[in-house]
This record gives sequence, structure tokens and C-alpha cells, in this order.
Amino acid sequence: MMELEGAKILLVDDEGDILEFLEHVLSKAGAKVITGVNGQEAIDLAQKHNPDIIILDKMMPVMDGVKACAELKKIESLRKTKIVMLSAISDIDSQIEGLDLGADDYLVKPIKSNLLVSKIKSQLRQFRTLKQDRPEVIEYKHIKIDRSKFIVSMGEKEISLPKKEFELLYLLMSQPDNVFRREDILETVWGKDVYIGDRTIDVHIRKIREKIGDDYFKTIKGIGYKFVAF
Repeated sequence: MMELEGAKILLVDDEGDILEFLEHVLSKAGAKVITGVNGQEAIDLAQKHNPDIIILDKMMPVMDGVKACAELKKIESLRKTKIVMLSAISDIDSQIEGLDLGADDYLVKPIKSNLLVSKIKSQLRQFRTLKQDRPEVIEYKHIKIDRSKFIVSMGEKEISLPKKEFELLYLLMSQPDNVFRREDILETVWGKDVYIGDRTIDVHIRKIREKIGDDYFKTIKGIGYKFVAF
């Protein structure tokens, strides 16, 4: 079985040679690839074809990848679609900008074909997990989390959480009092093939605690975290 068999991927880049190369790599791995050359086309093609994954170049004419990513995230029918930003710009601030706007990963050009396939394979696993039947709304005590609207609320107050904090909170709340091991959190929220340090989880938990409150979360030393049922 080819690594990306059955995947529908929208690939958008204004550089013809790169577009051709990436299309070849992804198609060879088994994906069905739709191509576009600017951010506006990305939005139009995404709504028409409803892809599993969208790969966006950051710098494009008509509409750049950053703006296109932000617009795509507003479209209800695409809320489970994974978005990967692709750019020759490798500085940390640019990567943070893309991820904060909702991109699920940020890849730097030039990228080796085997690494590209591995990264997209990871995003595909997450996409297929999201498509499984899972409750859209979880409500426990004073906290309500709605995946369909990307909203967290405590009573009448809505709380704004970036994408990864939202996904982490949803995971922990999905099974109150269950201890989630660090490796399981990393794979579920960030993906198996995304290499980040353990401190990343700690930082995200700290930020959630600052917004939600310490009492809802417990650190299990050397193992992971749980959402406290009290």
C-alpha cells in the first residue's frame, strides 16, 4: 500500500517547477493531487473539492498563504481539513505566525521528498482521526468546549484559546480523570512525526491553566496530565 493512498491533497504554489515536483512526489505516494497557484484559488478549489489536506505556499500573488489560511479556517465545511504551510522563509517568527493562524504544520523549502511524504502522512492520520465519530460538545462542571464552533466557555464567558491549546484541552476533557501520557498527548495533538520537546506540553498546559484555572488539571509526575473530575 502506498503511503498516501486515498488522500485528497490540494497543493497551492505559484512557482511552476516546485508545484510540478511536489505534485509528482505526492502522486507517486498514492495521493490524488489538485493544484492551484494563488491563495484565492486555494479557497475556491478547497470549497469545490473538500480536500483532506491543503499545502499552501506562504508567498503568492493575489492572496498570500497566510491570508488564505486564515480565510480557510473560517469555512465550516473545511474545519477538519489539515493545512500545511510551505515556505522558503525559515525564521521562527514566520513559522509562529503561520501556526498561530491555524496552520497544522510549517515546512521549509527546499524539502526532501521523503520528509514531505512523512509529514503529510502524519497530518493524514490526524485528519482521519478527526473524521471519526467524536462528540462535538463536551461539558463538564463550569467548562463547555464546542469543537464545531471552536469555542470554549465558562458560564457566560467565552475563552479564546489558540489551536493547540484548544485541542489539548479537548483531549483531556474527553476523558475526565484519565491520565494521558506525554507520548500520547504529543501524537494526538501534534502528530507522531512532529519533533518537539516535552517542555512544549508543559508550556501549553501552563497557558491553559492561566485561562481556565489550576484546579481543573493535575500533573502526574513523570507520566503526563489529567483533567480533574471534582
